Amino acid sequence: MRISAIPYLNTAPLMWDFERGVAGQGFEISYTVPSQCAVELQQRSADIGIIPSAAFATVPRLAILPGIAIAAKQAVRSILLVSKKPIEQTRTVALDNSSLTSVALVHILFEKYWKTAPRFDSLPPDLEGMLAQHDAALLIGDPALGVDRSQYETWDLAEEWIRFTGKPFVFAFWAVTQAAAERAPIDLAAIFQQSRDHGLEPRNLAAIAETWSVKLGMAKMDVIEYLTTNIHYYLDAACLEGLQLFYRYAHECNVIPSVPELQFAHAKPALI
Repeated sequence: MRISAIPYLNTAPLMWDFERGVAGQGFEISYTVPSQCAVELQQRSADIGIIPSAAFATVPRLAILPGIAIAAKQAVRSILLVSKKPIEQTRTVALDNSSLTSVALVHILFEKYWKTAPRFDSLPPDLEGMLAQHDAALLIGDPALGVDRSQYETWDLAEEWIRFTGKPFVFAFWAVTQAAAERAPIDLAAIFQQSRDHGLEPRNLAAIAETWSVKLGMAKMDVIEYLTTNIHYYLDAACLEGLQLFYRYAHECNVIPSVPELQFAHAKPALI
């Protein structure tokens, strides 16, 4: 089966068994940006992908692998609105073109929470270029972690959503095409949950921090804190409530065409 994954730090624990364990032997893995993961599932060039939550509302015939998410119950640090001026003075916003869910979240926050209506433009995630002609910029993932927040006004979008709604925010989750889920002879959810659990073991987090601290220029303890405190990897009841509220608000703000019904992949006997 073909997996479309994302090469960001926050997915490293989810990919542990596929990159370093036996689970990878049963899958073909490719890496791309979040928005492209959704395209690959839509085009059926991938069977399973870490998709932006917003994509589930537009890509037909997908099922969610239960129990796993990239979510936040407090500040997430890697989804930032970066600005040269206060929110109320923001007239133009450059949006990271690798994002779908955070773009939708920005629309929701401006319309429902900040009560302003700036112009939005989609651009590659280069902060200097984005701010050259825009008042503010949305950055996601590793580029956001590298922002010197002392130089700008910044808003952590998970923190703002939680302040606004009191609910967690779900940025992404594993989804599988319904056709692939039906033909899979194994319990996909159990395999992917186990990979996450292994990735979050202390010794494996230390190994992830060893690699990613060099890649991102972060202290090892900052990497571990981000993965254990800022990111919540469980699609639990509270996250499902937040996800459903996100879909309702996104539809009300005309960001998605309709509120999707959540469909989950059914369990099968685990063979590996």
